[in-house]
Amino acid sequence: MRDNNLPKDVAVLVEAELHSSERVVWTGQPIPGRFAWRGIGDVLFGIPWTAFTIFCMVKGDDSSKLFGLPFLLIGVWLLSGPYRMRLKAARTAYVVTDKRALILEGDWCRSTAIRSCEPQHLGDIRCVQKPDRSGDIIFGCTAISSDEIADYGFLGIHDVKHVETLVRQLSKVAINDGA
Repeated sequence: MRDNNLPKDVAVLVEAELHSSERVVWTGQPIPGRFAWRGIGDVLFGIPWTAFTIFCMVKGDDSSKLFGLPFLLIGVWLLSGPYRMRLKAARTAYVVTDKRALILEGDWCRSTAIRSCEPQHLGDIRCVQKPDRSGDIIFGCTAISSDEIADYGFLGIHDVKHVETLVRQLSKVAINDGA
């Protein structure tokens, strides 16, 4: 790997995605605790869901216990949202090269989604900085459903302004090359 600040298994994924002529400018990963907060909505919904399911299973007869089991498993899944997001953070890598920005997003079942953001598609960059200088660099958004849109980019990273500068420089290269 051209940069060794990533876990070995994640670094191997990054290395496999790079072109031979690409030069790595920056690599990073989401801050696990910051990334875990993205699962808090699941927990807030999962608490009453699981409590109600357990109440129904305890108060019901044997058949209601069996019927309630899938609902209990859904509740456990919802409550594990922050833990699953921490696992996802550990398997996610963000890379800025001299040619593009890469998002390698792992998940809890060890599959990886790869998004290559070419410089000409980095025109509308948004930066959200927290008081501790961490934050998000948003490249765009993706429709999840007809009424839900999710941002994508480098989410929950350290020293967000420095990384934003690198991404904006990459974006300017594309503008200058196109002119």
